[in-house]
Amino acid sequence: MASVWISGATGFVGRNLAAALLSRGHRVGALVRAGSEDRVPAGCRTEIGDPLDGASYRNLLSEADTLVHLVGVSHPSPAKAALFRQVDLPAAKAAVDAARDAAIRHFLYVSVAHPAPVMKEYIAVRSNVEELIRAAGLNATILRPWYVLGPGRRWPLALAPLYWMLGALPATRDSARRLGLVTLPQMIQTMALAVERPPEGIRILEVPEIRAASPGRPAVEGVSPDRRPATGRRQNGQS
Repeated sequence: MASVWISGATGFVGRNLAAALLSRGHRVGALVRAGSEDRVPAGCRTEIGDPLDGASYRNLLSEADTLVHLVGVSHPSPAKAALFRQVDLPAAKAAVDAARDAAIRHFLYVSVAHPAPVMKEYIAVRSNVEELIRAAGLNATILRPWYVLGPGRRWPLALAPLYWMLGALPATRDSARRLGLVTLPQMIQTMALAVERPPEGIRILEVPEIRAASPGRPAVEGVSPDRRPATGRRQNGQS
């Protein structure tokens, strides 16, 4: 059983991940802003704090082995470029610094598929966070979806014929796979398996690996991690 804290547990992915981890028998806590306590699943511990302030994490991580960081601007678009620097980056830096100081065993972060022809500032910030994770020496799983389909988030399905065409052409096949769509269940299954199978070093999960995850097809173990040295602690002999 893992002891997991989630920052961003009231969001689209976070609420569903917290519920899934609870159903799998893990201890789950959520760092939330005041007034958001009732937006997390029943059974989830809550701690009121500011995810942009590293001090909010200190009491949480002393007994945790996993920190999942999901804080970010909702419904990202090019029009929100300034907010990515004002919210996403400082929140991630606070979480990474706190995880390093606590020698957390496993840090899980949702980045974004790249390179891509659009969302340049969003990609730049997420790539910056990936470098912060590496520099901190954390054992980490980094997911790189492009777009997560779910309730109220299905408009990209209209692009399915275009994805099929690009995937059929040798010149664009790799890009079509890297920037493909994933479903919310695929994301949650991949993240839950990642929590249960923490890596040594940095493990990158791209769109094809996320798509492969389903209750009958756990893709996480077969992904080749980036074996850079990491300083995060190990517990109970797990790796």
